[in-house]
Amino acid sequence: MVVNFSVQNFGSIKHRQTLSFEADKSTHMEEYYILKPLGELRLLKLGLIYGANASGKTTILNALEFLRTMVLAPLPKKNDGLNFNPFLFDTETPHENSKLAIDFIQNGARYAYAVEFKKSAVVREELNFYKPNKASVYKRTTDLDKQLTEIKFGSKIRIDKTFEKTLESNTLWNNTVLGGFLKTNIELPEIKEATDWFKDYLNATILPQTNLVSLITSRLHGNDIPKKAMLNILAKADLNISDILIREEEKLIPKDVFEELVVPYLSSNWGLGDLDKARKITAYDIEFEHTVEGKKYTLPFESESEGTKKYFGFAGLLNLLINKSVAFPVDELESSLHPDLYLHFLLMFLANAKQSQIIATTHNRELLNNKDLFRNDAIWFTDKSKTGATELYSLADFDTATIRDTTNVLNAYKTGKLGGMPNLGDMYIDVEHEA
Repeated sequence: MVVNFSVQNFGSIKHRQTLSFEADKSTHMEEYYILKPLGELRLLKLGLIYGANASGKTTILNALEFLRTMVLAPLPKKNDGLNFNPFLFDTETPHENSKLAIDFIQNGARYAYAVEFKKSAVVREELNFYKPNKASVYKRTTDLDKQLTEIKFGSKIRIDKTFEKTLESNTLWNNTVLGGFLKTNIELPEIKEATDWFKDYLNATILPQTNLVSLITSRLHGNDIPKKAMLNILAKADLNISDILIREEEKLIPKDVFEELVVPYLSSNWGLGDLDKARKITAYDIEFEHTVEGKKYTLPFESESEGTKKYFGFAGLLNLLINKSVAFPVDELESSLHPDLYLHFLLMFLANAKQSQIIATTHNRELLNNKDLFRNDAIWFTDKSKTGATELYSLADFDTATIRDTTNVLNAYKTGKLGGMPNLGDMYIDVEHEA
C-alpha cells in the first residue's frame, strides 16, 4: 500500500511536493476510508486530486508511472536517455537532478525507496525497510565520469560478494538497482519484496484513452475476473445487462502496419524469428445480453453507449480493487461517466475494498457538495505558483479560518478560496479587422 509519494524537479513540479495517504485523526467514515496494514498506521484508500487544467494534476500520476517504469522496464542500453523533463521555467532546475521517493507497505513491512536522476543517468538511489526500526537495504551511487554503478548493502543484508558484483554489473548507470535486480539471477528477499510491490500492487496509470475494455475482457475470459461478480456490479449500475458473451478470435495484423511498425521493432530487439506467428494476435468479440420484459436480446459491444462501454471497464477495475490487493492511478476518473454513476463507483469501492487504493485526478465537483461522503484528508488540490510551478496541498491543510465543519466546501472551491481553479479572463476577444 502507498504511504506517501514525493516529487521534485519533474515536469511542472519544481519544489518537493508530497501526496500522503496517511490519515489524520478524524474518525469520519473510518470504516469506509481507512486501511490498517501495520501497527497503528492508518492509510486512506482514496486520494482525489482537483485542479485547473495544466495545474499539474496529471504530472503527479506521470511521475508515479515514470518511477514504476524505471523499476520494471530498465533501459536496455547505457547510452539511452531517461524520457522526462525537469522543471523548465527556471534557469537552474534544467541542470539539477530530479528526485522521486515513495514509502509503501509490502507483506507486513514498511519500505522507503528514493531515487535521484538526470536525463543521462541515475545519480543516487536507496532502499530502506522497517522491521520495526529503520535499516538500510542498499545505497547506490554512480560514477558519472566512468558511467559505473556502486552499491553498498546495509549491515542486516546478507549477500555473496560474487552476487553483489554481478548486480552492480547488471545495473547500468541509467538503470535503478531494482531494475538491475530483475535482470540478475540472484536471491535477495528485501529487493524482491520491493520489485514485487511495483509489479503486483502498483498498476500502470489508466488514462482517458486507455483501452481498459481489452484488459478487462482478457481477464474475464481467463476467469481472473469472475463473470458472476461482473454481472452483479453491472446490475447495480442499472445498465440492464444480464450476460456477457465473449468469443475469442485469432486475427492478422494488417500487412502494411506489421511491416512498418512491428518488423523493425522485432529486428532491433528480439530478432525476426517466425514472422507469420508474430503477425497473429488474439482478439475478443464481446456482446451484451439484455433482458427486456422477460425476453433476451444481444447487442454488439460497438453498439452500446460510450457510458456503458466505459463502465464495463470500470466494473472490471472495481472487481480487481475489491478482490485483490492493488493500487490504480486514474487520470480523469469521471471521464464518460454520469455524475451519479461516478459517485456510485467510488462508494462501491470504499464500501467493499479491503486492501486496495485509488489515486485519481478529477474535475467532478459534486462530491464536494456532500461532506457525508468524503474526508478532508482524501481531497487534494494542485495550483500554480507565480513562477509556474505546481503546488500540491490537501483540504485538511486549511485551518478553521477557511474551512469549518459548517463550511460548504463546493462553494468555497467554486469561489476560489481553496485555489486549484483556472484564472479566466472575460468572454470578449479583441479582433483586428482589415481596412
